[in-house]
Amino acid sequence: MRLATFTVDAFADQVFAGNPAIVVPLERWLPDALMQAMAAEHNVSETAFFVPDGPGQWHLRWFTPQVEVPLCGHATLATAFVLATELGVTAPLRFRTASGLLGVTRDDDRFVLDFPANPPQRARCPPPGLAAALGAVPREVWRARDWICLFDSAETVRRLRPDHSRIAVLPDGDSRVIATAAGDDGRHDVVSRYFAAKVGVDEDPVTGAAHVQLVPFWASRLGRTALVCHQASRRGGTLWCGLEGDRVRMGGHAVLYARGEVLLPASRLLHASVTA
Repeated sequence: MRLATFTVDAFADQVFAGNPAIVVPLERWLPDALMQAMAAEHNVSETAFFVPDGPGQWHLRWFTPQVEVPLCGHATLATAFVLATELGVTAPLRFRTASGLLGVTRDDDRFVLDFPANPPQRARCPPPGLAAALGAVPREVWRARDWICLFDSAETVRRLRPDHSRIAVLPDGDSRVIATAAGDDGRHDVVSRYFAAKVGVDEDPVTGAAHVQLVPFWASRLGRTALVCHQASRRGGTLWCGLEGDRVRMGGHAVLYARGEVLLPASRLLHASVTA
C-alpha cells in the first residue's frame, strides 16, 4: 500500500518554525496499532490521519509517537492546510473528532480553528515536585486539563530549563505542564511553553490544545477577549486568538515542508490487523 504524506509547519509562515505535523489522508481507517506505529516512525509531535465523513466533513484523529490524543490544534491546522492547498477543498471545513465537531475557516492567509474552551481553576494542591521539575517556582498554579504555571515575567518562561524526566513522573495521570506569563515585547499579550514528556513530547513547539486553556485564563486576567499569543519554544509560533463564549478561535499560518509517500508491505498490514 502506498499512502501520500504531507509535512506541514503549522503556526508558522516559514519552514523550520512553528510545529511540524505529518498529515496522512486515508480512504478508510487503518488498524489503530498500525497508525500508532507510523506515528512513532514519523517521530514528530503529532501525525494526523483523516477519512471522508460526509459532504465538507472529515473524521480526524491525532497520534503522538506514543499515544492517540483527544485534541490537537497544530495538526488540525496542518490538515486544513493540506485539504485547502494540496487537495483543492474550499473552507469552511468540519472535522469530527474525539473532542466533538471542530471547524476551520479562512481569514485571508490564516486558518482559524474553532475549538471548545477549557477554563482553568486555581489549584489547591499542585503536584509535589512541580517547581523542581520546572527549575523555577511559579507565582500561581492553575489546572484545567493540564497544569498551568504562572510566572512573573516572560523572560523567566523563556529561560526555563525543565527536567523532563521529572515532568514525566509527576503524579496525576497523563497531565502536562504549561508555563506562562504576560507578554513583554509590545507585540504579544501572552507567552507560554508546553512540556509533555508523559505523552512522548518533551517540549511541544506550538500547542493549540494549550491555548484552549490559556485563552480563557488570560482573557479574564487581562480583561479582553482578543489576544496575540506566542509560544516561546526553540522553533516558536504565533496564534491570533479570541474567546467567544465557550469557544476559542485560534488563527495561524502554515507552510508545506515536504510531500512524501509511505510504503506499507502487505505483511505489515496483516500483522497490524491481527494485533490491533
